Amino acid sequence: MRSVGRKLVAACGVLAMACTMAACGGDTASDADDNSLMTVEVFDQLANYQGEQKGWFAKVIKDKFNIKLNIVAPNVAGGGNTLFDTRAAAGNLGDIVIIGSGSGQAEKVVKSKLVTDLSSYIKNTKYLKTYQGAIDQLTKDANQESGMWGIPTSVSSLSPTESSEGVEPTFGPFVRWDYYKEIGYPKVATLEDLLPVLKQMQDKAREETGSDDVYALSLFKDWDDQAMQNGFQLPAFYGYAEGTGYVMSNADGTDAQSLIDENGVYVRALKFYNKAEQMGLVDPESTTRNYDTMYSKYKEGKILFSFWPWLGQAAYNTDAHKKDGKGFMMLSIDDMKIASKGAQPNGTTTFIGVGEKAKNKERLVKFIDWLYSPEGIQAAGSQTNGAAGLKGLTWDIKDGKPVLTDFGVKAMGGESVNVPEEYGGGGYSDGASQLNVSTVLNKDIDPRTNAPYNYQMWDSELAKRDTALDKDWQEHMGGARTTMEYLEQSGKLAVIPGASYTTPDEDSVISTTRGQLKTAVVNACWQAVFSKSDDEFNSIWSKMQKEVDGLGYKKVYDVDMKNTKDMFKARQAIEKEYASREK
Repeated sequence: MRSVGRKLVAACGVLAMACTMAACGGDTASDADDNSLMTVEVFDQLANYQGEQKGWFAKVIKDKFNIKLNIVAPNVAGGGNTLFDTRAAAGNLGDIVIIGSGSGQAEKVVKSKLVTDLSSYIKNTKYLKTYQGAIDQLTKDANQESGMWGIPTSVSSLSPTESSEGVEPTFGPFVRWDYYKEIGYPKVATLEDLLPVLKQMQDKAREETGSDDVYALSLFKDWDDQAMQNGFQLPAFYGYAEGTGYVMSNADGTDAQSLIDENGVYVRALKFYNKAEQMGLVDPESTTRNYDTMYSKYKEGKILFSFWPWLGQAAYNTDAHKKDGKGFMMLSIDDMKIASKGAQPNGTTTFIGVGEKAKNKERLVKFIDWLYSPEGIQAAGSQTNGAAGLKGLTWDIKDGKPVLTDFGVKAMGGESVNVPEEYGGGGYSDGASQLNVSTVLNKDIDPRTNAPYNYQMWDSELAKRDTALDKDWQEHMGGARTTMEYLEQSGKLAVIPGASYTTPDEDSVISTTRGQLKTAVVNACWQAVFSKSDDEFNSIWSKMQKEVDGLGYKKVYDVDMKNTKDMFKARQAIEKEYASREK
């Protein structure tokens, strides 16, 4: 453990007993915190904003800690890992770092002394010390035997086998419910039975709109990585999500299979898309679309099926549309088991740390501790995770229960509203936290309200689900108020235990081979999906399998399978660990 404070103890004996906590943690006595205004540089791999934090959140943290944040965001700067590598080479990432621990990154920043050991600080915190299990997990991820090198994010007090999702799942078969209604709510027994239903919906939509450019499906390319990204969505309807490389694995750890297996769940998805293409259901411009251009098609009402609620619903389900009974809602497939990430008691693979060269470390830790407090969870998370913002401004307590204020209803609804000067002024969304981090799972319970941090789960908000669209959907879903409520009540969830597993750094030869495989697999995916017949599909896929075998697919697959098995073990371990905590 690197600690100037310990050197002071050795050199100064009793004098060191009087040193401040900050001095003992790495600041010298001459650098003792005078509590003056401090600019804190935050290296944040999650942020989509670069520069000084403005507005109401800036006022909150200045009033509490006399700090202002200057955010350094690789997402904005571009260049992949270039910014991280450049700052790491200079020996200083930032005063506070928000980075991933996977692929050996946690170990790298600890060994390179880019983050400091927080042991002497965390013991004096109110909230951080309650997440000792998560802190210990990060220590393991960093391949260290001791020390506290940061605090993982999205930590939770919930069971790892309880879904982390509140109102909507991440995945699901969401369709334009108004057209589904018009064709008589046909039952869908299995995935492939959805195709004739989508054909009927497309025919109905074209008939009513008089437009031939309405399609059941649209695909897009710009999120492709090791394979066609859209191919991963349909297996999630059957519990297969969070695959590791070229291994597709299910929620309960009973199956792990090759992504390119012609009889596997991934290829089943590609065959579904290809059959849809043969039926004329796929937007022909899919091969040139990116997410943004595809999103605009959903907004215009031109696409009828969505893999995700945060695509179709976000784009089309305006208040006006919902009042008219129009919008995307999930239909039920008889044999579906929707994959859902479990709560993570030990947090995600992103963590918050303090730079080794940072000054006034005690004050920085107090700020981080506040981010994990009920007030901080709501305030810092308001832009990113359904949290409700500031009590008194966007929400309050009425008759013992949390409710959004009139201002909060407008702000959370996306309206452009200005914050009163007493709270800092400026636009609400402009002044929200730009850290883009969720410190505690938004489904966890706020002890001040005995309700989830996620305002969308409050009784006062659920009562608002009374539009024509909501009511019709609820009538056909057994009275469930939300999609998650339906999935839980009907036993159609496959919860993936919330383990904080990170893949290790891999050999450079494997990485190089993986890059070659990506090109071959992605190209074959798109060619197969847009092939003209089943025979052509099978021929394309068989040719690709032979090509990647020659490139070294098995070596990469073996690495991915080992990582998958280690991930299964991590899931089993967190279940046991959580059970022991509850005893």
